[in-house]
Amino acid sequence: MSNSHVKRHQSFIKPTLFGVFQKLIGKGRALPAVREQTRQRLHFDPADFSVIYAIGDVHGCHSSLLEAKQKIFDDFSRYTGTALIVMLGDYVDRGLSSKDVIEHLSNPTPANIMQVALCGNHDDAFLRLLEEPDLLPSWHRFAGSETLKSYGIDVAYLLKHGNNGAVERAINDAVPAHHRKLLAEMPSMVTVGDIVFVHAGIRPGIALPEQRDRDLFWIREPFLTRGPELPLLVVHGHTPVARPFFGNGRIAIDTGAFATGRLTVLRIVNRQAVVLS
Repeated sequence: MSNSHVKRHQSFIKPTLFGVFQKLIGKGRALPAVREQTRQRLHFDPADFSVIYAIGDVHGCHSSLLEAKQKIFDDFSRYTGTALIVMLGDYVDRGLSSKDVIEHLSNPTPANIMQVALCGNHDDAFLRLLEEPDLLPSWHRFAGSETLKSYGIDVAYLLKHGNNGAVERAINDAVPAHHRKLLAEMPSMVTVGDIVFVHAGIRPGIALPEQRDRDLFWIREPFLTRGPELPLLVVHGHTPVARPFFGNGRIAIDTGAFATGRLTVLRIVNRQAVVLS
Protein backbone atom coordinates (compact mmCIF):
# COMPACT_ATOMS: atom_id res chain seq x y z
CA MET A 1 0.00 0.00 0.00
CA SER A 2 1.57 3.30 -1.05
CA ASN A 3 2.38 6.06 1.46
CA SER A 4 0.27 8.51 -0.54
CA HIS A 5 -2.69 6.15 -0.33
CA VAL A 6 -2.22 5.93 3.44
CA LYS A 7 -2.01 9.69 3.89
CA ARG A 8 -5.16 10.31 1.88
CA HIS A 9 -7.17 8.10 4.21
CA GLN A 10 -5.67 8.81 7.63
CA SER A 11 -8.14 9.93 10.26
CA PHE A 12 -8.29 10.00 14.02
CA ILE A 13 -11.21 9.51 16.34
CA LYS A 14 -12.93 12.72 17.38
CA PRO A 15 -12.75 13.48 21.11
CA THR A 16 -16.54 13.64 21.45
CA LEU A 17 -17.09 10.22 19.91
CA PHE A 18 -14.14 8.80 21.82
CA GLY A 19 -15.70 10.00 25.07
CA VAL A 20 -18.90 8.08 24.37
CA PHE A 21 -17.02 4.83 23.88
CA GLN A 22 -14.72 5.43 26.86
CA LYS A 23 -17.78 5.49 29.10
CA LEU A 24 -18.87 2.15 27.63
CA ILE A 25 -15.48 0.45 27.99
CA GLY A 26 -14.25 2.29 31.08
CA LYS A 27 -12.13 0.65 33.74
CA GLY A 28 -15.04 0.53 36.15
CA ARG A 29 -16.77 -2.23 34.23
CA ALA A 30 -16.34 -5.78 35.44
CA LEU A 31 -15.41 -8.14 32.63
CA PRO A 32 -16.05 -11.86 32.33
CA ALA A 33 -13.10 -14.20 32.59
CA VAL A 34 -11.30 -15.13 29.38
CA ARG A 35 -9.89 -18.58 28.79
CA GLU A 36 -6.34 -18.80 27.51
CA GLN A 37 -7.60 -20.91 24.63
CA THR A 38 -6.48 -20.78 21.03
CA ARG A 39 -9.29 -20.71 18.51
CA GLN A 40 -8.85 -21.80 14.94
CA ARG A 41 -6.70 -19.57 12.71
CA LEU A 42 -7.25 -19.64 8.96
CA HIS A 43 -4.62 -19.08 6.28
CA PHE A 44 -5.24 -18.46 2.58
CA ASP A 45 -3.16 -17.82 -0.49
CA PRO A 46 -3.81 -14.39 -2.07
CA ALA A 47 -4.44 -16.18 -5.38
CA ASP A 48 -7.53 -17.80 -3.84
CA PHE A 49 -9.55 -14.58 -4.11
CA SER A 50 -10.01 -11.86 -6.69
CA VAL A 51 -11.27 -9.42 -4.06
CA ILE A 52 -11.47 -9.31 -0.26
CA TYR A 53 -14.02 -7.39 1.79
CA ALA A 54 -13.89 -6.65 5.52
CA ILE A 55 -16.82 -5.46 7.63
CA GLY A 56 -16.34 -3.64 10.93
CA ASP A 57 -18.02 -4.26 14.29
CA VAL A 58 -21.75 -4.87 13.82
CA HIS A 59 -22.90 -4.83 17.48
CA GLY A 60 -26.48 -5.89 16.90
CA CYS A 61 -27.14 -3.60 13.93
CA HIS A 62 -28.88 -6.10 11.68
CA SER A 63 -30.28 -3.65 9.13
CA SER A 64 -26.86 -2.01 8.74
CA LEU A 65 -25.33 -5.44 8.16
CA LEU A 66 -27.86 -6.22 5.42
CA GLU A 67 -27.08 -2.90 3.75
CA ALA A 68 -23.34 -3.60 3.96
CA LYS A 69 -23.76 -7.04 2.44
CA GLN A 70 -25.85 -5.66 -0.42
CA LYS A 71 -23.15 -3.07 -1.02
CA ILE A 72 -20.62 -5.91 -1.28
CA PHE A 73 -22.79 -7.97 -3.64
CA ASP A 74 -23.29 -4.96 -5.91
CA ASP A 75 -19.58 -4.18 -5.93
CA PHE A 76 -18.51 -7.79 -6.50
CA SER A 77 -20.70 -8.01 -9.60
CA ARG A 78 -17.89 -6.14 -11.38
CA TYR A 79 -15.36 -8.91 -10.62
CA THR A 80 -14.84 -12.52 -11.63
CA GLY A 81 -13.51 -15.34 -9.49
CA THR A 82 -14.12 -15.73 -5.76
CA ALA A 83 -14.58 -13.11 -3.07
CA LEU A 84 -13.73 -13.38 0.61
CA ILE A 85 -15.78 -11.51 3.20
CA VAL A 86 -14.14 -11.21 6.61
CA MET A 87 -16.39 -10.09 9.45
CA LEU A 88 -14.19 -8.58 12.15
CA GLY A 89 -16.20 -9.66 15.21
CA ASP A 90 -18.45 -8.16 17.88
CA TYR A 91 -21.82 -9.13 16.45
CA VAL A 92 -23.67 -8.92 19.78
CA ASP A 93 -24.39 -6.29 22.48
CA ARG A 94 -25.17 -2.56 22.29
CA GLY A 95 -27.47 -2.69 19.24
CA LEU A 96 -30.98 -4.11 19.42
CA SER A 97 -30.82 -7.08 17.04
CA SER A 98 -28.00 -9.38 18.11
CA LYS A 99 -30.09 -12.50 17.59
CA ASP A 100 -30.90 -11.50 14.01
CA VAL A 101 -27.22 -10.79 13.32
CA ILE A 102 -26.14 -14.21 14.59
CA GLU A 103 -28.90 -15.87 12.57
CA HIS A 104 -27.77 -13.99 9.45
CA LEU A 105 -24.19 -15.18 9.96
CA SER A 106 -25.50 -18.74 10.19
CA ASN A 107 -26.95 -18.55 6.67
CA PRO A 108 -25.01 -19.74 3.59
CA THR A 109 -23.43 -17.28 1.17
CA PRO A 110 -23.46 -17.45 -2.65
CA ALA A 111 -21.24 -20.14 -4.16
CA ASN A 112 -18.59 -17.68 -5.35
CA ILE A 113 -18.32 -15.87 -1.99
CA MET A 114 -16.61 -17.24 1.11
CA GLN A 115 -17.47 -15.61 4.43
CA VAL A 116 -15.49 -15.89 7.65
CA ALA A 117 -16.91 -14.46 10.88
CA LEU A 118 -14.05 -13.76 13.26
CA CYS A 119 -14.62 -13.84 17.00
CA GLY A 120 -14.65 -10.57 18.91
CA ASN A 121 -14.36 -10.04 22.64
CA HIS A 122 -18.13 -9.54 23.01
CA ASP A 123 -18.84 -12.74 21.09
CA ASP A 124 -16.39 -14.71 23.22
CA ALA A 125 -17.93 -13.26 26.39
CA PHE A 126 -21.44 -14.22 25.23
CA LEU A 127 -20.30 -17.78 24.59
CA ARG A 128 -18.82 -17.87 28.09
CA LEU A 129 -22.20 -16.85 29.49
CA LEU A 130 -23.94 -19.61 27.54
CA GLU A 131 -21.47 -22.16 28.87
CA GLU A 132 -21.26 -20.78 32.42
CA PRO A 133 -24.54 -19.07 33.41
CA ASP A 134 -23.14 -18.16 36.84
CA LEU A 135 -21.15 -15.46 35.02
CA LEU A 136 -24.41 -13.54 34.49
CA PRO A 137 -23.72 -10.69 36.99
CA SER A 138 -20.28 -9.81 35.62
CA TRP A 139 -21.33 -10.44 32.02
CA HIS A 140 -24.40 -8.22 32.43
CA ARG A 141 -22.29 -5.36 33.83
CA PHE A 142 -19.98 -5.69 30.83
CA ALA A 143 -22.45 -6.36 28.02
CA GLY A 144 -25.72 -4.82 29.13
CA SER A 145 -29.18 -6.22 28.45
CA GLU A 146 -29.61 -5.75 24.69
CA THR A 147 -28.39 -9.16 23.54
CA LEU A 148 -30.62 -11.17 25.85
CA LYS A 149 -33.53 -8.85 25.05
CA SER A 150 -33.07 -9.69 21.38
CA TYR A 151 -33.67 -13.33 22.35
CA GLY A 152 -36.82 -12.32 24.21
CA ILE A 153 -35.28 -12.50 27.70
CA ASP A 154 -35.99 -9.74 30.24
CA VAL A 155 -33.25 -10.29 32.81
CA ALA A 156 -34.49 -7.62 35.22
CA TYR A 157 -38.00 -9.11 35.29
CA LEU A 158 -36.75 -12.66 35.79
CA LEU A 159 -34.42 -11.66 38.60
CA LYS A 160 -37.19 -9.68 40.29
CA HIS A 161 -39.77 -12.45 40.04
CA GLY A 162 -37.49 -15.47 40.02
CA ASN A 163 -33.76 -16.07 40.44
CA ASN A 164 -30.57 -16.83 38.52
CA GLY A 165 -31.97 -20.26 37.76
CA ALA A 166 -34.90 -18.69 35.94
CA VAL A 167 -32.52 -16.67 33.78
CA GLU A 168 -30.44 -19.76 33.04
CA ARG A 169 -33.50 -21.71 31.96
CA ALA A 170 -34.65 -18.82 29.77
CA ILE A 171 -31.24 -18.62 28.08
CA ASN A 172 -31.13 -22.36 27.48
CA ASP A 173 -34.58 -22.23 25.90
CA ALA A 174 -34.03 -19.10 23.82
CA VAL A 175 -30.56 -19.46 22.28
CA PRO A 176 -30.63 -22.15 19.59
CA ALA A 177 -27.93 -24.77 19.24
CA HIS A 178 -26.73 -23.48 15.88
CA HIS A 179 -26.07 -20.04 17.39
CA ARG A 180 -23.96 -21.62 20.12
CA LYS A 181 -22.11 -23.70 17.54
CA LEU A 182 -21.37 -20.63 15.41
CA LEU A 183 -20.01 -18.72 18.40
CA ALA A 184 -17.85 -21.67 19.46
CA GLU A 185 -16.37 -22.20 16.00
CA MET A 186 -15.50 -18.59 15.15
CA PRO A 187 -11.78 -18.31 14.36
CA SER A 188 -9.57 -15.68 15.98
CA MET A 189 -7.46 -14.79 12.93
CA VAL A 190 -7.45 -14.91 9.15
CA THR A 191 -4.33 -14.34 7.08
CA VAL A 192 -4.24 -13.85 3.32
CA GLY A 193 -0.60 -13.61 2.38
CA ASP A 194 0.81 -10.80 4.50
CA ILE A 195 -2.60 -9.29 5.31
CA VAL A 196 -3.89 -10.20 8.77
CA PHE A 197 -7.51 -9.86 9.86
CA VAL A 198 -8.24 -9.86 13.59
CA HIS A 199 -10.80 -8.27 15.86
CA ALA A 200 -8.65 -5.98 18.01
CA GLY A 201 -5.03 -6.16 16.82
CA ILE A 202 -1.86 -8.05 17.63
CA ARG A 203 0.89 -7.77 20.21
CA PRO A 204 3.62 -5.69 18.44
CA GLY A 205 6.70 -7.59 17.35
CA ILE A 206 5.36 -11.03 18.34
CA ALA A 207 5.26 -13.69 15.62
CA LEU A 208 1.73 -14.63 14.59
CA PRO A 209 1.88 -18.25 15.86
CA GLU A 210 2.78 -16.90 19.31
CA GLN A 211 -0.06 -14.37 19.52
CA ARG A 212 -2.61 -15.02 22.29
CA ASP A 213 -6.31 -14.97 21.54
CA ARG A 214 -6.75 -12.64 24.51
CA ASP A 215 -4.72 -9.99 22.69
CA LEU A 216 -6.41 -10.66 19.35
CA PHE A 217 -9.76 -9.97 21.06
CA TRP A 218 -8.87 -7.18 23.50
CA ILE A 219 -5.65 -5.31 22.74
CA ARG A 220 -5.56 -1.56 22.30
CA GLU A 221 -2.16 -0.26 23.38
CA PRO A 222 0.62 -0.68 22.52
CA PHE A 223 -0.76 -1.91 19.18
CA LEU A 224 -2.65 1.30 18.32
CA THR A 225 0.47 3.43 18.75
CA ARG A 226 3.17 1.06 17.52
CA GLY A 227 1.32 -1.02 14.93
CA PRO A 228 2.27 -4.66 14.30
CA GLU A 229 6.05 -4.09 14.14
CA LEU A 230 6.10 -6.97 11.67
CA PRO A 231 6.09 -6.96 7.83
CA LEU A 232 2.30 -7.25 7.84
CA LEU A 233 -0.83 -5.21 7.22
CA VAL A 234 -3.37 -5.71 10.03
CA VAL A 235 -7.05 -5.01 9.39
CA HIS A 236 -9.02 -4.70 12.62
CA GLY A 237 -11.98 -3.28 14.49
CA HIS A 238 -12.59 -3.10 18.28
CA THR A 239 -11.34 0.45 18.87
CA PRO A 240 -13.83 2.92 17.38
CA VAL A 241 -12.71 5.63 14.97
CA ALA A 242 -14.66 8.54 13.53
CA ARG A 243 -13.47 7.55 10.06
CA PRO A 244 -11.50 4.49 8.89
CA PHE A 245 -7.85 4.89 9.86
CA PHE A 246 -5.06 3.92 7.45
CA GLY A 247 -1.48 3.97 8.68
CA ASN A 248 1.25 2.47 10.87
CA GLY A 249 0.83 -0.97 9.36
CA ARG A 250 -2.86 -1.21 10.23
CA ILE A 251 -6.33 -0.29 9.00
CA ALA A 252 -9.03 0.32 11.62
CA ILE A 253 -12.65 0.11 10.46
CA ASP A 254 -14.83 0.04 13.59
CA THR A 255 -16.84 3.20 13.03
CA GLY A 256 -19.26 2.55 15.89
CA ALA A 257 -22.25 1.39 13.87
CA PHE A 258 -24.56 1.12 16.88
CA ALA A 259 -23.92 4.76 17.82
CA THR A 260 -23.23 6.38 14.43
CA GLY A 261 -25.21 4.26 11.97
CA ARG A 262 -22.03 3.79 9.90
CA LEU A 263 -20.95 0.20 9.33
CA THR A 264 -17.75 0.33 7.31
CA VAL A 265 -16.93 -2.00 4.42
CA LEU A 266 -13.33 -2.22 3.22
CA ARG A 267 -12.40 -3.63 -0.20
CA ILE A 268 -8.91 -5.00 -0.89
CA VAL A 269 -7.73 -5.84 -4.40
CA ASN A 270 -4.03 -6.53 -5.09
CA ARG A 271 -3.30 -5.26 -1.57
CA GLN A 272 -4.83 -1.87 -2.34
CA ALA A 273 -7.53 -1.01 0.19
CA VAL A 274 -10.41 1.42 -0.23
CA VAL A 275 -13.57 2.06 1.75
CA LEU A 276 -16.81 1.38 -0.13
CA SER A 277 -19.03 4.46 -0.03
